[in-house]
Formats: sequence, C-alpha cells, structure tokens
Amino acid sequence: MKLFKKSTALIMTFCIIVAAFAGCGKNKDDADKGKKPNAPKSAKVKVIDIKLTQEEYAFGVDKNQPELLKQVNDFIAEIKENGVFDEICNKYFGDGTPTAVESAQLDKSKDQLVVATNAAFEPFEFKKGDKYYGIDMEIAAALAKKLGKELVIQNMKFDSVCLSVGQHQCDIAMAGLTVNEKRKEYVQFSSAYYQASQKLVVKADDTTFDKCKTVEDVEKILNSFDNTTKIGYQTGTTGEFYVKGNKEWEFDGFKVTPKNYDNGSLAIQDVINNNIDFVIIDEAPADHIVKSINSLA
Repeated sequence: MKLFKKSTALIMTFCIIVAAFAGCGKNKDDADKGKKPNAPKSAKVKVIDIKLTQEEYAFGVDKNQPELLKQVNDFIAEIKENGVFDEICNKYFGDGTPTAVESAQLDKSKDQLVVATNAAFEPFEFKKGDKYYGIDMEIAAALAKKLGKELVIQNMKFDSVCLSVGQHQCDIAMAGLTVNEKRKEYVQFSSAYYQASQKLVVKADDTTFDKCKTVEDVEKILNSFDNTTKIGYQTGTTGEFYVKGNKEWEFDGFKVTPKNYDNGSLAIQDVINNNIDFVIIDEAPADHIVKSINSLA
C-alpha cells in the first residue's frame, strides 16, 4: 500500500508539472497572437507641425567692434548670394555630409575670432568628441577664413552666450540666436540669416493636438491646462518666454508648471520618461532631436 501511494503521488506530481509547462506555453502563444515577428517599434515622440512663433536668427557682435559687424553683414550677404549658405544647410537638412570644425586654443597674442556658442542646439551647433558641427559652426569657420583669423570656439550655457560678448570676452555670439531687445543690451545684431519658429513636441501616441490646424487651436488647448501639466524648454530660449510669458515678446504664457533644461534633448527625453508632458523648442532642433531619438526606437 505504501508503494502504491508513493507511485500515485509521483504520477500526480508529474502531471502537475506537465500541466504547468503546458499552461506557460499556452499563455505565451496567447500573448504572441497577432504579433509580427519583425514588427517595427513605434516612434517615441513627434513634432506638432504648427509654428507657434515667427522669429529671425542673427549673430550677436561685440558692440565695441563696429567693423566686425560690417564684415559679418557683408559675409552673410555674400554666402547667401553665392549659394554657400544653402550648401551648408543642405548638409543638415538635405543629403549633404556635415563638415567637422576644429577650435584653436585661446591665445590673445594671436589674431583670432572668438565665437561664443552653446553646442547643444542641433543642427546649428553640437559636438562629436572634440569637434564641432552645425550650420552656425560651419559659417563661423568660413567667416574666420574670410577674415584671415584663427577660429576659437567657446562653448558655454546658452544664457551666457550674449553676456560673454557683452563683457568683451568673445567677439561674436553664434548660437541660433533669436533677435530681441533684451539681447540687444549685450550685443549688436547682424543681419538675419535664418527664419525660425517654436514648435511643440509630444509623445508619439499623444492625440491632444492632432486636430489642431492653427496656432490659435494649439494655444486654446494650452490655455485649458493648469499647473498639473508640465512643459519643458531650453533655458534662456524663446521657448522659455513662450511658456512662462514675456511682455517684451508679447507672450501671455500659460498656467502650466514650467521646467527648464540645459538643452532640448534632455527635455524631450523627460517626455519619454513621463516626467513632463510636452516640450516647446525651436523648430529645427525639435525636428533633428525627434528624428534622432525615433531612429533608436
């Protein structure tokens, strides 16, 4: 009897184990139903294709160097006329290949063009290793060559760029700068070289703004939010003024919780991480960052 009971127990245990494995297999099959083996992952974020602002980018020149301002304005006109500007832009918006730009060491005994920038603003200025890339950086290299000067690039926080030129530590600010009165306190602006705008970045599956056709449609929704909604931006940029409000820019701002970041990439990553709801940054960087992030999705 003991042997019979022991054998019966072993058989029952075996059946339970088999059933358990069968159950696991069944659950996996159920979970995999409808899935394609090589189905592409969905994008993580998207840009709402509505321009929230109309802006002009220009370079900020040291007020004590009026001759440099004239040289910069002449150079902008020249590269727009001869197609060089379009060739540079094509490297970042088209099928061209970006050219690396190197910075010399600062040496006051040499004839140098010292450029202040914030190399976290793709595609206008960014770094790979110790080399600089971007529309502004390639223009800076071409300008230095035209002037017969050695190029020195000083990388710093965005809200320090104009200040450094205003304090005569750098000759020119080249950092995707939107012309405004506050920055004119520190620099004299060159002719505009690029038309820009702010755009909204949201998670790919967020449908909040999908039916919007105009900036008024977007702002109506933004105005419906309270401080439980968090919106990110790059510190010191038009995006900050747009979110928080600024009388000089004639931005009313919104009743949301604003959150500042050193660059747009960090802000957009926080949308993906569910730490904030949306990001408002310049159009070109928004498109560039979203494309880069989604290529890894």
